[in-house]
Amino acid sequence: MASAPLEVAGIAVSPDHYIDGRRMPSHRQFELFSPIDQRLLGHVAEGEPEHVDAAIAAAQRAFPAWAALTAAERLPMLERFADEIGKRADAFCTLESNDAGVLLSRMRHGVVPRAMLNIRWFAKHALGLQERPIDTEQALHRVRHDPAGVVVIITPWNAPLMLSTWKLGPALAAGNTCVLKPPEWAPLTCSLLADAAHAAGLPPGVFNVVQGTGATTGAQLVADPRIARVSFTGSVPTAKLIAQAAGANLVPCSLELGGKSPFIVLEDADIEAAAATGALMYRNAGQVCLAGTRFLVHERVAEAYVAAMRAVVERLTVGDPRDEATEVGPIIHPRQVQRVLGYVQRAVDGGAKLLWGGGPHPYGAQYVQPTMLTGLKQSDEIVQNEVFGPVLTLQTFASDDEAVALANGTDYGLGGVCYGETAHAAAVAERVRTGFIWINSFGIRDLEAPFGGIKRSGVGREGGDWSFEFFCDVKDVVLPKKPFKPSFSHR
Repeated sequence: MASAPLEVAGIAVSPDHYIDGRRMPSHRQFELFSPIDQRLLGHVAEGEPEHVDAAIAAAQRAFPAWAALTAAERLPMLERFADEIGKRADAFCTLESNDAGVLLSRMRHGVVPRAMLNIRWFAKHALGLQERPIDTEQALHRVRHDPAGVVVIITPWNAPLMLSTWKLGPALAAGNTCVLKPPEWAPLTCSLLADAAHAAGLPPGVFNVVQGTGATTGAQLVADPRIARVSFTGSVPTAKLIAQAAGANLVPCSLELGGKSPFIVLEDADIEAAAATGALMYRNAGQVCLAGTRFLVHERVAEAYVAAMRAVVERLTVGDPRDEATEVGPIIHPRQVQRVLGYVQRAVDGGAKLLWGGGPHPYGAQYVQPTMLTGLKQSDEIVQNEVFGPVLTLQTFASDDEAVALANGTDYGLGGVCYGETAHAAAVAERVRTGFIWINSFGIRDLEAPFGGIKRSGVGREGGDWSFEFFCDVKDVVLPKKPFKPSFSHR
């Protein structure tokens, strides 16, 4: 029997798993607290071995029929899925704001529209990927993108809805069936996503949700020999465990991991524009993997840049993410607060200078002041490691070569930002080793473009054709143009 729904700010959401088209409770549960004020939101079902087994088995049963459909036949169901997300827009906004601390305004104007687009765009894009001809002198090659099978999707707590749909869109459009494991610190919008899929008429087993921790539920999912793909966004240590477990069965993994991206301000940059963009790095309380967190500023403009950015940061409103005026919300969990403040304290103890911020924010227990540190060495841990909070560092440089060396001087390579005269900034950006970099801008994303990092920032690319290359088995069907004559001769 399904559990009674949780009531969160007037929104009812199931705390149960969603397996084979129905809700499934669990004897084991975990507590869920809001990062806004630490209030208990309720108890959520925790996946046990039988739930993982049931979800994968359901996805396996559903796969042949779903895979046999053409992209055109899957399209109307996936478009209904997007429509059902839109019908629940207010509920998604309210839940993720209360559950993950994401700004309500950003949910309304950015995340929910993007979640709908993720499903709709990939469903339409799949129409052109069924088969591609390669015509040579010897043969006609029909290159097919066949669905791979059962896909495990594991998403992080900083953007549960957006990142779940970013992966589900191409996986389902390609003809795979999916098992989604939501983040244990923010699972509620993924549960509501199952309601949207159910209402859209996705066949039972095509989309399943199993909640739980990474160490138990996630570990069992990725080690199962029945799965065909793992798509994960999260931390480097977790990715290593996933890759090891999946590797035992030679299961391909797409890993979008952490970032320590440079934000380069060249001598010829528009200082005011760069300062306004720099303050955006505090968005979502700095819990954004692609943010430029290492500010590298030309020494001749460093003083002016610090003054300009300080003026912007001082006007930022820290507070309740449900308030439309709020610009910086809470940190997801007390454990993460301590991690963030620990980085700051160790940096200060080691000689770093605080330009602003540096401690807890008086608004609440899970709020940290927007912070900027300087006086750092390239080897300092706060320069080298992802903090994942509203904490930035600033270093200066004297030449383009030095800027590039500093930018490339970590084990990460996700993204970057470069401000300067356009041709100059582009020339510097081309030398920075990252998966992507923005010139005089930030956060421009197109679903057709590749997204992903190098080095410790990840393996593989998501977006456009790159998503389908991962979620599909590419097969070459070869039709010879002349009768084939078998021969052992190599002449």
